[in-house]
Parts: sequence; C-alpha cells; structure tokens
Amino acid sequence: MSMQNALLSIHVLAGIIFVGGSAVAASLFPRYAPVVVAEGTPAPERNIAVAKAFHRITGSYAVLALIVPVIGILLASMQGRMGEIWITLAMALTFSAGILLAAFIHPIQRQALDQPDEGPRLRQLSMLTGIYNLLWAVVVVLMIVRPGAH
Repeated sequence: MSMQNALLSIHVLAGIIFVGGSAVAASLFPRYAPVVVAEGTPAPERNIAVAKAFHRITGSYAVLALIVPVIGILLASMQGRMGEIWITLAMALTFSAGILLAAFIHPIQRQALDQPDEGPRLRQLSMLTGIYNLLWAVVVVLMIVRPGAH
C-alpha cells in the first residue's frame, strides 16, 4: 500500500468515526438534556447521564477529528492539489464547522447541563447542530465531486 493510500484511508476512517461520532452525539444531545418545566406540567423523559455522555463524546471526538483536516492538507500537498477550489472550499467549511462546534455547540451543551431552561437553548442547539452537520455534508460532496479539479 502506498503512503497516499494509507493516508487517504486514515483520512476517510477518521472522518467517519470522529467527525461522524461528534455529529451524532451533538445531534442527540438535545433529546436527553434536562429542561425546566412549569409547575404542574409533566417533565418530558430526559436522561442527564446520557446527555453528559453525549457532551463528552461531542468534545472528545471533535478533538480527535482534528486528524481529518491535518491529513487532508498533507494529502492535498502531496498530490499538488492545494490550489484547487474544492480543497479551498472544503478547508473553509471544515474550519467553519470546527469554530461552530468549539465556540457555540459544545459550550451551549455545557450551559444546558449546568443551567437547564424551558427549551429555547436546546432548540438553538438543535439548529446549530443542523448547520454543523450540513457543513460536513457539503464537505463530503466536495470530496466526491471535486469541482475545479485538474
């Protein structure tokens, strides 16, 4: 197996396992996070232990997912593709997804665990997680279609 094939395999597997894992955990978190309910209103079924586990998975898998862009940049450099538009777009979207997760999603999850509200924070979190997942979906499409590739 060539070095490029090995790196591509690691790149794809890390994307599936770590990016996919953080995306799934972030998406499921709002379903299990605690909410405050009005007196007399039955509380929806929630599981704080599961929410805490999803919070840990979201953060730890996101850190491990850093291997994906690192190896992607290494591969693009080895293949002489760094100037291609699809690489540039994929890097920009990957950076945006990382910032969204690190600056908003993960901290809001922590807030939702520490100070539950009636649900607005979890709805915001669901929206942000949807955007996060959409960014990754576009990156995958770019990797397959490779617009502007030589």
